Amino acid sequence: MTTPLSVPVAGGPGPSVAVRRRLVVRGVVQGVGFRPHVARLAGELGLAGTCHNDATSVVIEVEGNPGVVAEFARRLESEAPPLARILAVTVVDLRVLGETGFAIEASTSGTGARTMVPPDTAVCADCLREFHDPADRRYRHPFITCTNCGPRFTITRDLPYDRPATTMAAFAMCADCALEYADPSDRRHHAQPIACHDCGPTLRVTNSAGAEIASGTEESLRAVVAALRGGAVVAVKGIGGYHLVCDASSCSAPTVLRHRKQRPDQPFAVMVADLETAERLVEVGDAAGVLTSPERPIVLLPRRPDAAVADCVAPGLDDLGVLLPYAPLHHLLFAEQPDGSPGAPPVLVMTSGNLSGEPLCFDDDDAFARLGRIADLFLTHDRAIAVPCEDSVLAWHDGDVLPLRRSRGYAPLPVLLGGAEDDADDGAVVLAAGAEIKNTFALGRDHMAFVSAHLGDLGSLESREAYQRATAQLLRFHRSSPQLVVADSHPGYASRAWARQFAQDLGVELYDVQHHHAHLAALAAEHGRLDDPILGVVFDGTGYGCDAGVWGGEFLLLGDRGLSSERIGHLGTVRLAGGDAGVRNPVRTAALAMLGAGVELAGTPVDEALSDTERKLLPSLFASDTGWVATSSVGRLFDVVSAMLGIRERITYEAQAAIELEVAATRWRREHGALGVPLDLPASTDPGLARLDPDPLVRGLARAQRDGVPTGQLAWSFHVALAAAATDLAESEAAARRVTTIGLTGGVFANRLLLGLMEERLWTDGFEVLTHRLVPCNDGGLALGQVAVGVRALQQSRDERS
Repeated sequence: MTTPLSVPVAGGPGPSVAVRRRLVVRGVVQGVGFRPHVARLAGELGLAGTCHNDATSVVIEVEGNPGVVAEFARRLESEAPPLARILAVTVVDLRVLGETGFAIEASTSGTGARTMVPPDTAVCADCLREFHDPADRRYRHPFITCTNCGPRFTITRDLPYDRPATTMAAFAMCADCALEYADPSDRRHHAQPIACHDCGPTLRVTNSAGAEIASGTEESLRAVVAALRGGAVVAVKGIGGYHLVCDASSCSAPTVLRHRKQRPDQPFAVMVADLETAERLVEVGDAAGVLTSPERPIVLLPRRPDAAVADCVAPGLDDLGVLLPYAPLHHLLFAEQPDGSPGAPPVLVMTSGNLSGEPLCFDDDDAFARLGRIADLFLTHDRAIAVPCEDSVLAWHDGDVLPLRRSRGYAPLPVLLGGAEDDADDGAVVLAAGAEIKNTFALGRDHMAFVSAHLGDLGSLESREAYQRATAQLLRFHRSSPQLVVADSHPGYASRAWARQFAQDLGVELYDVQHHHAHLAALAAEHGRLDDPILGVVFDGTGYGCDAGVWGGEFLLLGDRGLSSERIGHLGTVRLAGGDAGVRNPVRTAALAMLGAGVELAGTPVDEALSDTERKLLPSLFASDTGWVATSSVGRLFDVVSAMLGIRERITYEAQAAIELEVAATRWRREHGALGVPLDLPASTDPGLARLDPDPLVRGLARAQRDGVPTGQLAWSFHVALAAAATDLAESEAAARRVTTIGLTGGVFANRLLLGLMEERLWTDGFEVLTHRLVPCNDGGLALGQVAVGVRALQQSRDERS
């Protein structure tokens, strides 16, 4: 530590003792106005010095009176820009130089650097005021932004985050923008995406073959608004990729879109201009803060009976996925045009720009090629998208969020894994490959997990190519080379095949983490509880089990600092015929479950839904040992019940049968309260392993159905029976092991009815309950669990060698 020297301090009352300190600020501090914040604060306090970005942090040197420097350090954090996320500040004393003035210096890239990329955020209120002001030079500018809002992650090609490393490098600032950019007192000081009508990106409209129809802001908007009002489907290039957009007020355009996109039933999200419009469609309540947050996710909320949205937008469901505009271009679509003519229809379908099962389109040429048979028009622009990013999706449950897809606005913010703050560079770098569906991947380093944006299913070649691009981008951003690669143990996963080859190319180990262990580890990691014993109830569709079986209804005990999970119970098995074909046809699983429980098929909804071929084949299949696999999956049990009740016998999107079963149960509960019929899902104990037996439940449902019990009542009664049986077993096993914390995870717990029933009972009985709030309970959160276990495994291996 240096000895303070007596020098005149800028702005001070005269000669006094001064100090000079270097503050290195780590976190999301680039691209969020942090350096201008530093400069303004230093100027206000009369301090001298410099600041600059390197590829891992903001480095500040500040000089002046010790008390004032201390105040600077306090306010540096307490008054940080709204989008900043400070994780750590290290302070070192330096030799006093006697400088005057404060300057923002050029960024340095360093070597082997590690960084954080800020997420994209919605256009802020200040920018919107300018956007709507005819006297402002950015009136109706489609790319208006400042240091407090706009694209970050999706325009970043490399780091540090400066304009030359973004897709804005192609647009030279005009003189007016350059003045704002250089002015420390301006809201756009060092705002890398800064632009205006004179120097920024421009809009154009083309037909599906790419031929230009209109160009410029107003001409393009007139063409697109007219097309949307005429029932067209328009591909709109946004911040992170293309959307497919159409009028949601009637079934005409959405039906065309469904046919072209090959998405017959899965619900579409809708975008509306403002919160007031959203409140006319759905019951917003306390979710208003989430809808209007800078992240601007899609939020699933109860639909109002008189909502002006066609039923075909979310067929058979009681919730609508609603989001508000987050890009200036969205606001332009809805706004009244300068000549007084109306904007687009007030409620727009806003769905991902892709064919079902394919990755999001974000490159213009690829969009024309893949969306040309879906969209009638393209509203595009000449700013490239460096990193594609889907919209995030949240459900609203019991006054809080339940993440279903973590992407734009949240990715790539890190999830803290725990560890000593003064041991930030322990060298453990782990890459987790994620799951096969709803894929995300994750990089673990410096006690943090950087979970990617949502990529989706890896079933197509295009999806796997997108996955490879995205992993390469993440590793490039972080200047990282993994010492361990983690994958799901399923031998058929494309993500595992990629991970195996990638690990081999790097010359590092491939580490397996069982599917349901990863689900539970993800839940523990997001709560910072990897070191604690947790009994996990892990319910999902299917996952590869430790015995090479098909699991999905598991009771696991997490231990050994998250490195191990012991299977202490499970749902008894049902038979799944034909693998993926069986999943798409719940009626087949239901028929085999009924035969297994001794229930006659004749005269039931299942029998009526079977084809002649199925009706002949399934009994002989049941009697044989081939053509089916046993599964403990709770997701498949939902399929059985949904088909038995005649709710959904065949599906066109994942979990459709379960979702519609929940809808039927929720409607019954809303109209009739807790009125149900008793259904039994008893627990039996094999040697050392508890098991819930589904056969009595199947028999009870069939008997009640023959007695004329309403379908909704049986759907509700099933949820009650499953919640009670699972809670009883979990509490019994937890008490026997003196565990007081129970976690609920896996894709089935996207079912808010089941989740709420179990939460309420567990809390009432004195258990601490962990549920997901940061990453999805479904396979979109799996990579967090994989990377958390992988980091612990790598650390343990190093400890054993040392």
